[in-house]
Amino acid sequence: MSTGTSPGGAGAAPTRTAVVVEDEPTIADAVARRLRAEGYAVQTAGDGPGGVELCERVDPDVVVLDVMLPGFDGLEVCRRVQASRPVPVLMLTARDDETDKLVGLGVGADDYMTKPFSMRELVARVNALVRRVERARQLVGTPAAAGTLTFAVAGGELVVDRDQRRVRRSGTEVHLTPTEFDLLVCLAGSPRTVLTREKLLEEVWDWADASGTRTVDSHVKALRRKLGADLVRTVHGVGYAFEPGEPGGAEERA
Repeated sequence: MSTGTSPGGAGAAPTRTAVVVEDEPTIADAVARRLRAEGYAVQTAGDGPGGVELCERVDPDVVVLDVMLPGFDGLEVCRRVQASRPVPVLMLTARDDETDKLVGLGVGADDYMTKPFSMRELVARVNALVRRVERARQLVGTPAAAGTLTFAVAGGELVVDRDQRRVRRSGTEVHLTPTEFDLLVCLAGSPRTVLTREKLLEEVWDWADASGTRTVDSHVKALRRKLGADLVRTVHGVGYAFEPGEPGGAEERA
C-alpha cells in the first residue's frame, strides 16, 4: 500500500492511494477529482488490462471499479487484483440487477453502487471501506481478533478461525471474501440474536447509513450460497440472526 505522506509534512498520516478503473472519461475524472479533494492520491485506467496493471504497480488502498470495461470486464479485473493481494473494491454497475451484484461480491468486491450515483455517497463508502481495513489491521494479534468459534451445524461443525481468518464447514474449507468473513464473525459473535441491518452496516462496513442496507442483504445472500441457507435467518423488516443447528452457543478456543 501507499507509504507516501500527506502535505502536512513529517509525522503526517500516510496518503491513501485510490485506483479508479472506468472507461467513461467524464465519470472517471469526476470520481478522481472528488477523491483527490478527500486527500487520496488517485490514478485512473480506462480498460480491464490497464486496471490490473495499474493495481499491480500502484498497490492501492482502495479500488473503484466499473463492471463494464473494454479488454475484459470488471469482474475479471477484480478476480486478478484480489488474487495478487486482498484490497477493498467498490464496484460500479449500470444495472440494478441482484444477480450481477452477487457475482461481483463472489469475486471479491466489498461493496457496489448503481449508476447514476451520488458522489457524496461514493466518497462515504470509499472512506468506510478504507477505515474498515485499517481497523482490521490494528486488531490483528489482539484478544478481540483471536480465538476460534465452533458451532454445531447440520452435518457436522462450523469452525471460524479468527486468527487465520479461515472457515470450515464439516471439515471442508469455505473461501470467503474479507467482507463475508467479517459479516460472519459479527453475526456468529451473537448467535440467535437479531442484528439490524443498520447495526451490521455500522459494525462490518463502519458506515451508519440506512441507504446501504441493500448491500447487507446482498452480502448475506452471498454468505448463504457458500455456507448454506440454514445458518442465517431473516427477520423480516428488522435484520438477520445467526442460527447454529443445535442449542448451546459457541465453543470458543483461545
